Amino acid sequence: MATKLLVTLAICRLIVTVGFTFNPNDLLRLGLDGKLSADPADLEAASVDFGGLYRAEPVAVLYPATSEDVARLVKAAYDSARGFTVSARGHGHSINGQAMTTNGVVVQMSGGLKNKVLTKVSEKLMYADVWGGELWIDVLTSTLEYGLAPKSWTDYLYLTLGGTLSNAGISGQAFNHGPQISNVHELDVVTGKGELLTCSEKENSELFQAVLGGLGQFGIITRARIALEQAPQRVRWIRILYSNFSTFTQDQEYLISLHGKPASQKFDYVEGFVIVDEGLINNWRSSFFSPSNPVKFSDLKAEGGILYCLEITKNYQLSNADTIDQEIVILLKKLNYIPASEFTTDLPYVDFLDRVHKAELKLRSKGLWEVPHPWLNLFVPKSRIAEFDKGVFKGILGNKTSGPILIYPMNKNKWDERSSVVTPEEDVFYLVAFLRSALKNGDETQTLKYLSNQNHEILKFCEDEKINAKQYLPHYTNQREWRDHFGEKYWTRFQQRKLEYDPRHILATGQRIFMPSFNPNTATW
Repeated sequence: MATKLLVTLAICRLIVTVGFTFNPNDLLRLGLDGKLSADPADLEAASVDFGGLYRAEPVAVLYPATSEDVARLVKAAYDSARGFTVSARGHGHSINGQAMTTNGVVVQMSGGLKNKVLTKVSEKLMYADVWGGELWIDVLTSTLEYGLAPKSWTDYLYLTLGGTLSNAGISGQAFNHGPQISNVHELDVVTGKGELLTCSEKENSELFQAVLGGLGQFGIITRARIALEQAPQRVRWIRILYSNFSTFTQDQEYLISLHGKPASQKFDYVEGFVIVDEGLINNWRSSFFSPSNPVKFSDLKAEGGILYCLEITKNYQLSNADTIDQEIVILLKKLNYIPASEFTTDLPYVDFLDRVHKAELKLRSKGLWEVPHPWLNLFVPKSRIAEFDKGVFKGILGNKTSGPILIYPMNKNKWDERSSVVTPEEDVFYLVAFLRSALKNGDETQTLKYLSNQNHEILKFCEDEKINAKQYLPHYTNQREWRDHFGEKYWTRFQQRKLEYDPRHILATGQRIFMPSFNPNTATW
């Protein structure tokens, strides 16, 4: 009774603030199998995210039990006289409030479906049907029961399927398999009209391409059919160091050029990171190095106080363990890293994929996880990466970073240009990810203000030098910036897709791309 009263009060609040005109009990009569909650604890949880930079409280939170629950809610918003906004939320790992909404309803996709099978595996056809709110770590657990695993990953597995597919989903396997959105066969999507549609290359293909990397603008992913492969049993994880940026990038680009070769003639994962102060070489991202024998800049003759670490892996089965060493030796001979800077470990495949979660647990134990994260992720064209190094790594950053800086190249031909993701117009482009944490008790260079200003400085450098970088997990505050991000050609396509699939601008208003058409005065931005 108390819960029903809370929900009724929340719906009355929707009427006052948003102005939709049907009976407040209509939402209660939608026939939802899940739970519509206005509990203060649920509202609070939906009001924040991993970034810790924004806050927006919804009127209610829906914990759907089925795809139909999501469809009924969105249809109610679409059919109402004045409408209300709906935002899908996964595990809350957004940085800039993208999954938030005020004066609307958050659909909490993860954690709500208890005692249900959320991942169904077809061992014969090598795919898995997965609920949109399922975490990738749980997808992995389910598929490994059949000796299978998804092909493409993110570095951190405690993200939802729908969340990463709404952006792209990238890690060191992307040079070979493409991003996660390139490994999807089929989707179930609730559009902004409240339609529950199945889409694929052959069925509702425009919606399929729009939703992949579509930032939640065209629909809420409730199911995805993802490609699987035979899961390796173990991983040889190697890190090698460079002091020369040109040599570092040449080796990275050589390794990703091998993507078409047989498995024995290439690495399975290629990433890298920048080390601009000595403390970071042995930090949580680099816990791989031995604490009893830390790596020192002075020993490696780091030019300008900067080192570059190439991170590569070779997957294998126990049945071919005898050949893996020779395969690695042949590949490493082609590279020009600092002699004697090779660091190797061997571990189970699951442990490698889940490596960042172990770091998370350490940070949580020290109270360093739930802090602001002013992250900045950029796709930088290959032709301009040397200028970026000089202007940013050796210029703007100084000798402090407050977190890891990832850098690795990807092959554009592994990305489908029909999707909604925007990447640089070159055959090879780099991800550069500044994964910083702001601390209240650190020095000035670790404060949120300092790091945020530095992000703006990096973006201004790219603009002034016409680097033509594109934000990944983009964040802009007005439509002019979004138009510049997409470019005229892709912006026109993006607008047309919005008009077709979410004409009232109900979905994902936290992205700040389109203002709700039904009541601009209550937009979340």
